[in-house]
Amino acid sequence: MNAANHKTLNCLVVDDEALARRGLKHRLSRIEGIHVMAEARNGREALEMIHSHSPDVVFLDIQMPGKNGFDVIRELSGGPMPAIVFVTAYDEYAIDAFEANALDYVLKPIENGRLREALNRVRENLSQRRALKQRETLLKLVSNISGEQVASMEDIRAKGIDRMRKKEVAKLAIKDGGKTTWVPQDEIEWIDAAGDYMCVHAGGETYILRKTMKELENELDPELLQRIHRSTIVNVHCVKEMRSHINGEYFLTLDSGHTIKLSRTYKDKLNYFA
Repeated sequence: MNAANHKTLNCLVVDDEALARRGLKHRLSRIEGIHVMAEARNGREALEMIHSHSPDVVFLDIQMPGKNGFDVIRELSGGPMPAIVFVTAYDEYAIDAFEANALDYVLKPIENGRLREALNRVRENLSQRRALKQRETLLKLVSNISGEQVASMEDIRAKGIDRMRKKEVAKLAIKDGGKTTWVPQDEIEWIDAAGDYMCVHAGGETYILRKTMKELENELDPELLQRIHRSTIVNVHCVKEMRSHINGEYFLTLDSGHTIKLSRTYKDKLNYFA
């Protein structure tokens, strides 16, 4: 057995769901020779942790708000890249693509045996892994999953492949005392601020959430929910009509008939309604 097989693997766990991170860290902590050195809630934090901690292996969720797993890989393309083990909820077609391209994955919900197999493969390949070879393999993987020919990391964004979605819809946690309600983000029509609280309007109900607008933005899918005013976020798919105002602002009418304002400060968001 070579030195790579004896070496303690330093791991980074990346997932936007706290429960998923906790579960994976617990399973990893029970495996000899594995050290979970850090965790990240999104792609931005993942990149920061990779640059500052230099993990041996990253357990990377693919679909996350903001920067997703493909974004992380694309932004790592210019330098050293750790071993990547995808954490995925994709269907069997995509799983076949992972296997065909010799990259590994763990499927949610995670099984202990499958996790150990993935780590064994990481150890076997760690000593001869080269960043260029891995990038080429990742490009093949993305090509197989998307059906698009991808020649470079830049092609991932240029062809819109980074917008691929997994089957389950992202949800927003609304906590009220000891009760938590999970609201599917695609059911949210709009969100407005009321003092220190956010009013989330979804499915004819209004939920109250104590968070700042900035904190809330970081939890939402930017392809679905966009901030259009300092105190308003709207579901872009719920806008059925847009009227311009003489002062440069716009009034948006939603499917429900509710009207909200798009301020001049957020005029760059108009392309979402084109």
